[in-house]
Amino acid sequence: MSSESFLPPGARNQTDVFAVHGADPEILAYAMAKYSRSSLSMRESLAEISAQRAEQFLNTFYFQYGHRSIADLAHVALAVERLSLLAAIVLVDEQRWDGQERSTRYQNFLKSGWYFPDFGEDSGAAQLYSDTITSLFSAYQRTTAAVLEALRRRVPCPEAMKPEAYERTLKARAFDVARYLLPLATNTSLGQITNARTLETQVSRLLSHPAAEVRDLGTKLREAAIGPAWNVNAQAGEVRSAPTLVKYAQPNDYEIQTRAELALAATEILNGLPYAVAPVVDLVELTESLEVELAATLLYSASHHPYRQIRDLVAGLPASRIAEIVELGLRHRGKHDEALRAFHAGASLRFDILMDIGGFRDMHRHRRCTQIIQPLTTAHGCEIPENGDMGPGVNLLEEAGVMAEFKSAVAKAHAASNEIAASKATEAEQSALYLLPLGTRIRSLFKMDFAEAQYISELRSAPAGHFSYRRVAWEMYLALQRQHPALAKHLRVTDFTQTIDILQR
Repeated sequence: MSSESFLPPGARNQTDVFAVHGADPEILAYAMAKYSRSSLSMRESLAEISAQRAEQFLNTFYFQYGHRSIADLAHVALAVERLSLLAAIVLVDEQRWDGQERSTRYQNFLKSGWYFPDFGEDSGAAQLYSDTITSLFSAYQRTTAAVLEALRRRVPCPEAMKPEAYERTLKARAFDVARYLLPLATNTSLGQITNARTLETQVSRLLSHPAAEVRDLGTKLREAAIGPAWNVNAQAGEVRSAPTLVKYAQPNDYEIQTRAELALAATEILNGLPYAVAPVVDLVELTESLEVELAATLLYSASHHPYRQIRDLVAGLPASRIAEIVELGLRHRGKHDEALRAFHAGASLRFDILMDIGGFRDMHRHRRCTQIIQPLTTAHGCEIPENGDMGPGVNLLEEAGVMAEFKSAVAKAHAASNEIAASKATEAEQSALYLLPLGTRIRSLFKMDFAEAQYISELRSAPAGHFSYRRVAWEMYLALQRQHPALAKHLRVTDFTQTIDILQR
């Protein structure tokens, strides 16, 4: 006799699990939300729900009552094509984000085109911008070809390797070096899948950005979510991804006003203070109070100084002044605004990292940690990819005969960027940033727990990775080893100082 016959009245042991396909994202979100308000099954809920009922429900519970977790259930897939690398950096800066972007390692970005800002009536700035972009792309093209040829001379094709695989691998290595010259104006494309709450926050953040391209991108994202989606199965009829949950997204006054006030405070407090010398990776010990950490992080986000330098300065300020800085970060917070990312404080491991923008973009993908990114600047100079994973004593750019051209192209781009920033062009400071090559250094603060530090160090130090972030991952490990030797010995890292086989991917 089956054990089911011994179940008491009301007992049910048959768990039912099934996948759901074909429901519009908002209707599916409504159906899932009904579990908390109705005894209907998913099949029953979806059978009775209409788009109109879903909209009424979401308008009431999401916007009026503020039950924002409902929007976590509606996932929206968006393709974003022909946006600049600069805009892409801003777009993907979400902690709850999933997506993929065109790779600088496997694609030739000469074919991508580039973004041209509105310079207003300043034709001189427009011409300088255009000339600089053209020069950088020419240097990129010549560097790619020269480094590829140098690699062919130095690394012969093994008999066991197919010629096409050999050529593809060497091209990827050449692109790894040449990408340092790609300007942030370069166009890219990406796909993202986010829940509607993240999308709404993302759109609002983009609409609040000082760059016109980024604000326009925010508008287009909102319109794409609200309007008809491109339907692969056209016969299924019109689909709208998130016609209700994203439609009210507007510029965030909290972010706009706070950004301006923090910039003024950072200028006042750090005025004339030279940048302290700091290592590529500085693991800053947690010695300060939570109040000092919050104030220091807020100032860090609006400056270009190392975190340790700012932390030590803030720790010496009166408690009342520290409280004022923290208050700046919350003064304009609205009813439904989440506190700024700087308030994600208290992590035991804080890595202050200074690296090239290209390498940072790879590190940017790690979303289990809190990242505080400083504004772009020419003040930290540019990384020179001399070695390119070829082992000690090898200068790949010199062997390729393009070192002088590389340095000259970067220097001219930085000079042009500074000149445009000081011009009378429309949004001059923002337009100037598009000229920065990916080799330009950027400072960012990564706050995390031990598990994430272990994961990043192990994954990013692996031989198949780009030499830029392999170096950073190795430096993270060394910093952990100095401060926590008993724990660091458990990390399975790859020694960056050891020569690798560049044909192994």
